[in-house]
Amino acid sequence: MRHIISVMLENEAGALSRVAGLFSARGFNIESLTVAATNDPTLSRMTIVSVGDDNIIEQIVKQLEKLIDVVKVIDLTATEHVERELLLVKIDVNPNTQADIDRQIDQFSGKIIDVSEDTYLIEVAGQSKKINEFLDSLDASKILEVSRTGVTGVCQKREG
Repeated sequence: MRHIISVMLENEAGALSRVAGLFSARGFNIESLTVAATNDPTLSRMTIVSVGDDNIIEQIVKQLEKLIDVVKVIDLTATEHVERELLLVKIDVNPNTQADIDRQIDQFSGKIIDVSEDTYLIEVAGQSKKINEFLDSLDASKILEVSRTGVTGVCQKREG
């Protein structure tokens, strides 16, 4: 099962390496990883997406909580949460395909953020499923470049 784990950790050199090392030491792949400072400049939020059964993820969460840099760990998958990912995709466009591509962009609430003579640079934000569906809706031969941020997320309810 896919799990989204939110880790609040001290904004210190090496903290990311220690967290990532915990996953690799146990043979688990990190599908996506995002890290950025929070409103408190001494803390960073790391959002990790990994696949594993509930028992294994529970053990990883317990191990993360033991790391000295870690302040708080939440398996967002087990809570009401909001998650988002950002996609930037550059596609080949010509007069014959432009109207269809414009419809697809509108259907997925995307934005054209740059236009050249024969390309669009498109931004789509949402859950990973939406991003995947948008990419699947495009003619693969027209996709020139894809960049994804990975998932970030927060609990919907205030944590005590």
